[in-house]
Amino acid sequence: MPHCPIYSAAVSGALSSLCEGMGMRILHILDHSMPMHSGYTFRTRAILKAQIARGWEVAGVTGSRHTADGDDVETIDGLTFYRTPPPETMTPPLREWREIALLAERIEAVAEEWKPDQLHVHSPVLNAMAALRVARRRNLPLIYEIRAFWEDAAVGNGTGSVNSPKYWLTRMLETHAANQADAVAVICEGLRLDLIRRGVDGDKIMVSPNGVDMALFGDPSPADAKLARSLGLSGKDVVGFVGSFYDYEGLDDLIAAMPRLVMARPDAHLLLVGGGPMDDALRAQAEQSDVADHIHFTGRVPHEEVERFYSLIDILTYPRKKMRLTELVTPLKPLEAMAQKRLVAASDVGGHRELIEDGVTGTLFAPDNPEALAAALADMFAHRENWDERRNAARAFVERDRNWSSNISRYAPVYQKLTGKAV
Repeated sequence: MPHCPIYSAAVSGALSSLCEGMGMRILHILDHSMPMHSGYTFRTRAILKAQIARGWEVAGVTGSRHTADGDDVETIDGLTFYRTPPPETMTPPLREWREIALLAERIEAVAEEWKPDQLHVHSPVLNAMAALRVARRRNLPLIYEIRAFWEDAAVGNGTGSVNSPKYWLTRMLETHAANQADAVAVICEGLRLDLIRRGVDGDKIMVSPNGVDMALFGDPSPADAKLARSLGLSGKDVVGFVGSFYDYEGLDDLIAAMPRLVMARPDAHLLLVGGGPMDDALRAQAEQSDVADHIHFTGRVPHEEVERFYSLIDILTYPRKKMRLTELVTPLKPLEAMAQKRLVAASDVGGHRELIEDGVTGTLFAPDNPEALAAALADMFAHRENWDERRNAARAFVERDRNWSSNISRYAPVYQKLTGKAV
């Protein structure tokens, strides 16, 4: 019989009586967290902050892949995180199994001390496997939130391949964890439909889409004139990307599109802010371009400086390649750009289509096609009269449908059903 209190009226009633008068306590199990900066940590921060604002008590346990220096227990930006030590040096797959064991031990210790009502475990699947051990031992309900399939992410960032044994083993474990969890949350429809095709019960899957904390975003800052001069971008038509340079982001297509774009718009320049595995290859490609002097790399910049670079970009461009990862998963960056009333152009892949209405809140162009990308950007620059209307439509969409203050309400009925506790 399933271990979750939802399936036992007696246990559910006892839990409700025990917790009467207490706020909901949710223990989040995470791969990594602040002070590290990533889309993963920004989503985590938004969820936890919104849950606190709702009156719930939250804490987080991070696995051994959280690599930032710090204490065993840290409070960062008002959020408490319990850290898990790394395993001794091992080779895969022994290292992964040891990571699961260490994380399970840490979750168990924190659960004993903190007495959570609900375990909320976030991908990757190693976290779910550790948390399921504790959930079974302590008769705690568990919701597994999948932000991307780990096996597809490995293919996307170049560390795995579709036909490898590791890919299929990870996929099998992911499906198993989703089946064992009491409820499953996914960030988009693409992931939900894929799990259903794998045989996971669709009735226990909820969609908790990527969102933004609107309190963090106001009107876009005016262009930083000094920075623009230093980069040679004053008075230019600037397209850009801010983020990590992974192969699946399609930045090679963006560089390849620049000669065509410059032919149509002689003042067009490309600003690439960030770094990552593709950094060297992209710089080499840019050096060989006929318009190399129109392509600018900043390298990684401090988080507090990022807004200065955003202010220089007329059109934020997301040319993701067409593959399983990008078809299934919605990214966070375009939402943040739209929240700041910035123009967005993106490849026409499933993850982008869930966020962007072509011609209304942004522009979609054919993926893996530099010529189509250049044409779309040139058309946007040629119709500046539509920019304010599009910016306002994009901002309104995020406020209405992707605002964490409202998104967080999606968890409430699931928590209530699993714990038997009013939330």
